[in-house]
Amino acid sequence: HYLPIFFDGIREIQEPYRFLAVKGVEDMLKAGGSKILPVIPQLIIPIKTALNTRDHTVMCITLQLLQQLVSSADLVGEALVPYYRQVLPIFNLYKNKNKNLGDKIDYGQKNYDCLGELIADTLALFEQRGGDDAFINI
Repeated sequence: HYLPIFFDGIREIQEPYRFLAVKGVEDMLKAGGSKILPVIPQLIIPIKTALNTRDHTVMCITLQLLQQLVSSADLVGEALVPYYRQVLPIFNLYKNKNKNLGDKIDYGQKNYDCLGELIADTLALFEQRGGDDAFINI
């Protein structure tokens, strides 16, 4: 199983390594299907360490990959529910970190790099795909 190894690499900051890790995770999530579900427990520690770096770009990439992970196969969202206690406290620290532009336009929104929006969208996806117990745990 290479998926945990690639997930461990998403906290890299140097460019060729970061690109390889992110693209490797994305490609494996697209092609993984039912093989993703048994690997979920091994993914929690790399996800938690990537979020604990508290680096803005690493956290944004991790949240985007979490959204892809939950959407990648059936029952993945439900398999993540027992691990919410390890991942969600970091979300709580950054949930209000939005861009306050007033009445200006954010032309960089296509980059999807606002932590507050990413956390809100990720939590909404967790709630949608997590089954009956997801909302209670969030």
